[in-house]
Amino acid sequence: MQIIDSHMHCGIQNSDLPFEVISPLLENTGITGACLFAPVEDIYDRYNFHFRDNEEWIQTRRAANHYLLDLATRTESIFPYLFVWNDFAIEELQQEYCGIKWHRHDNEPVYNYEDPRCGHIIQEISERRFPIVLEESFTNTCRFVEELAPQAVIIIPHLGALNGSYPALERAGIWQRANTYADTALAPIEHMRHFVQHYGPERLLFGSDFPFGAPGHELRKVEALNLPSMDLEKILSGNVLGLIDDIRNS
Repeated sequence: MQIIDSHMHCGIQNSDLPFEVISPLLENTGITGACLFAPVEDIYDRYNFHFRDNEEWIQTRRAANHYLLDLATRTESIFPYLFVWNDFAIEELQQEYCGIKWHRHDNEPVYNYEDPRCGHIIQEISERRFPIVLEESFTNTCRFVEELAPQAVIIIPHLGALNGSYPALERAGIWQRANTYADTALAPIEHMRHFVQHYGPERLLFGSDFPFGAPGHELRKVEALNLPSMDLEKILSGNVLGLIDDIRNS
């Protein structure tokens, strides 16, 4: 059975997370591939709420995203995601990315959702079926899913823990949406079990959030659900590989 960790951070710009650190973790736990995102520190200054983008950060961001593209050309079963920030670099969608990372926390700099370039890149992402790993405030998550990108494929990490909470998203009807997925990274087992029981295993993806989560430990949590082998296979690799195939077929 293939096992794809759909949520790992990897980068060497302002971070010290080279793939050489990740590779043995995957090998030692039997994980056969990974979806990689640049670390936040390589994308914007998360510690300055009033951060404004500049050319130096644009170049750092580009290098961070391209580091993952280069890894994918040299390493089997590595799936690079484009981390989008306020330059809304739509030209990057011509590269061989397998998904999108869209991320901020409540106390961090904000996305400029009113910039026309934001709408343009969201439309292009939606049309090309790139899955968007969306980590935003509860209010912005609901706005993004319901208004800005209603046709997009959305993956909410941590089963919503940093998007307002799993129960809050359920009350808002987010999990009921057929094009909204979740990943298991750092999520409690009871939320995983509830999701599978109420929404099925077809929209849940295994992830660890390395370096914040240990891939082996997070994998054991999913295995502890004691699901039928076909359902487990969907969560561990089938679902994310299906999303990636949808990009290539779009």
